Amino acid sequence: MDNTSAGSDIAALADERRAFNAAISAHGMSPLWEVLHALVPPSPATPCVPAHWRYADVLPFLKQSGQLITAEQAVRRVLILENPALRGQSCITQSLYAGLQVIMPGEVAPSHRHTQSALRFVVEGNGAYTAVAGERTLMNPGDFIITPSWTWHDHGHYGKAEVDSQVVWLDGLDIPMLRFFDAGFAENGSAQQQEVTKPEGINLNRYGANMLPMRHDPPFGKTSPIFSYPYDRTREALYALERHGDIDAWDGVKLRYTNPSTGGSPMPTMGTFMQRLPPGFAGKPWRQTDGAVFSVVEGSGSVSIERAGQKWTFNFGPRDHFVIPSWHTARLQSQPGCVLFSFSDRPVHEALGIHKEERLS
Repeated sequence: MDNTSAGSDIAALADERRAFNAAISAHGMSPLWEVLHALVPPSPATPCVPAHWRYADVLPFLKQSGQLITAEQAVRRVLILENPALRGQSCITQSLYAGLQVIMPGEVAPSHRHTQSALRFVVEGNGAYTAVAGERTLMNPGDFIITPSWTWHDHGHYGKAEVDSQVVWLDGLDIPMLRFFDAGFAENGSAQQQEVTKPEGINLNRYGANMLPMRHDPPFGKTSPIFSYPYDRTREALYALERHGDIDAWDGVKLRYTNPSTGGSPMPTMGTFMQRLPPGFAGKPWRQTDGAVFSVVEGSGSVSIERAGQKWTFNFGPRDHFVIPSWHTARLQSQPGCVLFSFSDRPVHEALGIHKEERLS
């Protein structure tokens, strides 16, 4: 067989395959062999890219949004942190949503509930509160607060416009995850604010003192019965461990928030963490399948991120935010020392038995 006839046979086969693909397409089918390597790649692959939001760049827009629309009109006045590779999809990774919410003195963000789980991490300001299922808690910088799935919640600011400033917090939700399952929806409350029926801190007293009630049903299902984790307690633990404990070569001093009823994650879909990088910290590289969103609580440092020959370096300061997508190699460094809050979809990975992590040297 000469080269000409061989070439004709290859072309004929290609034409036959195209015709076959067209024929099965009309019946709602497609050939796996043409997409197999994309569906099951040799290593985790994500379209997401690392990104960094400097608070100095973001804050003017947060303030301007406070003049353009009220919290009541907006329901939630939030600037979404969109991954640059996923613009228009309202997500920071393919499974997580993040945004910066601002509430002005005297405002109320009206009551509603939704199937999505939400976290609030207070970035700046004092005088705001959040109410969950009849209990209010003040919001202070560094506090981690949960809105459990399908619980009534509203937010407000006790301050006065002429003397107080806005309060800003990071919203983290599993919106894209529930969208994948077609399970996300919400209900608006009949009143602007829910009735407060419990004293502040009652659930912290009941579940957060290293004890549990003798007989109880979890008030928020699989979500932690504590919905407010104050920063002053977390900070004290981090600094004590820095002074007296071992410093991890990859994470510094890193702790995970827990559900006191189970020892697991505070929320079934999102894990939350706080870590202290001591002065002079130069971390070793690591990568993990769960993409993570970071909020800088105090101090400054840098993160170096690599994947497939691409490199990013972000120099971060207080109240900055950045995202490290799945399976990107990252290294954290801090000369003066810093504290970082982060959240990820790790609990889902672990529940499904698909979580992978590599700590490189």
